[in-house]
This record gives sequence, structure tokens and C-alpha cells, in this order.
Amino acid sequence: MSAPKTEFVKLTGHRSFTQRLVLSTLTGRPVHISKIRPSSPTEPGLAPHEVSFLRLLEAVTNGSSMQISYTGTTITYQPGLITGAAPGYGASGGVVGHTLPATCRRGVTYFLLPLCLLAPFSKSHMNVRFSGPGVITSATESGDLSVDSFRTAILPLYDLFGIPAARIELRVLQRSCAGPKATGGAGIVELRFASQVRLPKTLHLNRHPGRIRRIRGVAYSTGVSASNNARMIHSAREILNPFVSDIHVAAQYDQAPLVAAGDKTGSKRRMGIGFGLSLVAESSAVGVLYSADVVAPSEGGVVPEDIGKQCAYQLLETISRGGCVSGAAAGTVLTLMAMGSEDVGRLRIGRDVIGAEETIGLARDLKAFGASSWGLRDAEDEGDIIISVKGIGIGNVGRKVA
Repeated sequence: MSAPKTEFVKLTGHRSFTQRLVLSTLTGRPVHISKIRPSSPTEPGLAPHEVSFLRLLEAVTNGSSMQISYTGTTITYQPGLITGAAPGYGASGGVVGHTLPATCRRGVTYFLLPLCLLAPFSKSHMNVRFSGPGVITSATESGDLSVDSFRTAILPLYDLFGIPAARIELRVLQRSCAGPKATGGAGIVELRFASQVRLPKTLHLNRHPGRIRRIRGVAYSTGVSASNNARMIHSAREILNPFVSDIHVAAQYDQAPLVAAGDKTGSKRRMGIGFGLSLVAESSAVGVLYSADVVAPSEGGVVPEDIGKQCAYQLLETISRGGCVSGAAAGTVLTLMAMGSEDVGRLRIGRDVIGAEETIGLARDLKAFGASSWGLRDAEDEGDIIISVKGIGIGNVGRKVA
């Protein structure tokens, strides 16, 4: 007697595309996504960065299958086993190489965020190297984090779930920005995620978020004058110094990547030119981090002083929203809570963060993939919300970890 076929989870639209595929892979439930940009006159269906993510998903899993319609507006995905860089599954030298095409306009953290959600449940270490003309390490105007904010404000949160962040390493071998007309890239980033667990721990982060004790950050310039770093740092400190005395912002200067020009002469050109600032505020409460990211727009016309001020004000606004997690980290924390042991975890979160479209969409997607609904109640002070999330016990079936 054959096993009963699992019904597809049917969803529509292109929003939260990576999030839905991650939930499908973790829960083992196939997904059918339709109406992906059906009304776009010039670029209907899957975008280049979404196709690239599908290829990445295929590289780090075994047994996954996907079918894309002729127009690209519909996809069915059958998840497989998360293998990571296990020998014999397409990894070379213990590292999965992934090339992003020049048509990719999203930052590399668009791929890193979902990859790190899969990594704790992988059969082997999740070692992936991103290269190619589409790798953008800076923040982007479409809302992607920079690799600096991702490393300092997202990866440390895995410690809260019993996933040692000390065994997670993000190497930035070549920095890059979006460049003029958002056609830049050519960075090189390597993720080494060696923290595999049977089951994430239940999180209880419902206490007062505490007071900001220090601010850290990175000012980066790629292919432009290194003095831009000092100017961004100085203007940001002018705003933040009255609030916190312990502020340290590192300056990072890199030459722009040199790539082939694409013509018959064999000449080369610089790409990935730009500058930006990443700031992370650390609270006196363990595990409470707030981040801000601002990058110079691709069309130019903005001086470094404006970037520094804008990033400082953005950080203050993020802190003012309250809660124990920022909007940038809420998706990661809530997803790991839902995948954890079958116990109720609690998280304190700001009203503006839980009311964001992304957070509401995550709650709906989790419900669609079989997770429990969230319980909400008012915090006793400062007007935050306490979310109660019951885990569904998604364990690491590929590898037994003591």
C-alpha cells in the first residue's frame, strides 16, 4: 500500500518568497506558489534573484524538486533533505560554491538570512561561498541588510536557541556596493555554519529590554575616497554621543572589484563602487540588539555626512520602537521559536514591529505550514507586546547531535 500523498500548501504572490521555501523545506511540506508578478508588462514571473535562490536551495539539499511554469508565474516545490556541504552532495572541498549573476539586484544577505535558518537542521556543516558579478555586500535600497549588520546583529541571536554563534563564521573576502545605476557587485562572501543541533531551545525573552550600553558599527567605502569613512563616522557620532559614551565605529576601505568589461577588447572595469554605514546598539539585557543600515543611493548626489546622520537617526528610531528584537531580526527569531521544541516560548516585541507587513505575513505563512497561532498580550510596562509561540518540534532528521 503506497503512502498517502502530502497535499501542497497553496500560496500566491512573490512576497516572502524565500521565507515560504524555507518553511516548506523545514516542515517537509510541498508548496505551490502562483500569481508571481502576473501583471508585470516587462518582467513577469520569477526575478533573477529568486531563480538564483532556487539554485542555491537545490545545491544545499538532496532530493528537492521544483517545477516552474513557462511564464515563470507559478512554481511547485517538493522539499528534500538539508545536506549542507556534505561530501558527495555537490560540495567541492567542503564548500558549496554559488555564483550570483549580474542581473541580481539584491544584497547577499537576501540569501544568507534563509540559509542560516536551514543550517542548524543540516546533515553536515553549511559552508557556502558566494561569488560572481551579482554579489553585493553592502545594504541595498530594496531593504537588504549589509553583511556587517547581519554578522553583528543577527548571527549572535542564534546563541539564544542553543546554537553556538562561536561556530558560525562569515568571511567577507571582497566588499562591494550596488554601484552606479545599481549594476555593481562582484563581491566574495563565505559562510561557514558549523552549529547543527537536534532541536532549538525554547526562548524566553520577555523581560525589559534594558538600556543601551554601547554602539558598534562599520563604515565602509569601496572604490571611493577613504575619507568618506571618517566623515560618516564624525556626523553619526555628533548625534549619538549625547546618548551613549561607548561608541566605536570601524573604518573599512576596499578597492572596487576589477571585472571584465564584456567587450571584445578584453579590457576590465571597476564595479561595486559606493559607501555606507552600519550601526548596532547593544543593550544591558543579554541578546537585545538593534541595528541600522544606510548606503549611498546608486544615482549618487548624497554626501557622506548625510549618510552618517541618516544612519544615526535610523538607529534611534529602531530603539524607540521598543521590544527585545528589531524588525530586521524578528523573522529569524520567530521562525526559530516556531521550529523549536514543543513548548511555549515568549518574546517581547514592539507594537510597530509586530504590526509590520512582514511580521503579519510570517504569522500567516507559519499557520499555513502547520504551526500554532501566536498568543498576544500587553506587556506590563511601556506598551510592548508579549508573543507566545508554541514550537512544532522540527528536529534535525539528517544528523544526530549529542
